[in-house]
Amino acid sequence: MNTPSAVLSGTGLFKSYGMTRALAGVDIVVTAGESLAVMGPSGSGKSTLLHCLAGIERPDSGEVLLDGERSEMGRIDQLREPARSELRRTAFGFVFQSGQLLPELPADENVALPLMLGGTPRRAAVEQARQWFGPLGLQGLEARRPGQLSGGQAQRVAIARALVGKPKVIFADEPTGALDQATGMEVVHLLTDVSRRQGAALVLVTHDANVARWCDRTVQVRDGRLAEAHTESEAGAGTGTGAEANAGYRR
Repeated sequence: MNTPSAVLSGTGLFKSYGMTRALAGVDIVVTAGESLAVMGPSGSGKSTLLHCLAGIERPDSGEVLLDGERSEMGRIDQLREPARSELRRTAFGFVFQSGQLLPELPADENVALPLMLGGTPRRAAVEQARQWFGPLGLQGLEARRPGQLSGGQAQRVAIARALVGKPKVIFADEPTGALDQATGMEVVHLLTDVSRRQGAALVLVTHDANVARWCDRTVQVRDGRLAEAHTESEAGAGTGTGAEANAGYRR
């Protein structure tokens, strides 16, 4: 039986803001195709952990490796900002609570934006972006601007944008936080399912246990440390797996 390879790992991660310690020696590994929920109360360090793993911020100490490489490009924590920005655009995808779509662009160009920033001609980028609209339930909405979309539709557009570049890792920070419960469950089911089918790892920050149950594994962050970890099947013990426990949200 093959052991899944580590696509992203953090070792001995420390991060402080002034006198406040956000991370206090975190070790974490995310394997290819895995969905990982990061939970914890407000101020626990969960978003800081995501930011360090994604190269948005540098840890004060420790290392962040992509594909287990300690080469110059594999050590995310040692890259300068231009290289980290390039990495975020080419190897990572992002879904945030608000979606962060550009209001002046139609939905298809919002999805195509990472490709165009990478040098793909507009027509080719938009054509590639539109291929995601059918699978994500967005067909017919290609020309709508973000202000003409519902909250759930806007998050689906954000998911398409995160996936269009075929990233190794998708980072989602409270992706259902601005949605009602039923819409949020639909979005997180779609996000975990499509990332798994694309073979991308998913790191999802949430405070909602119902959201976390859709993931393969959950870690708890408290006071900058990983307090506990369990698999999705363990989380659903006695009530079915996480997906089964939330099946009612899809009906």
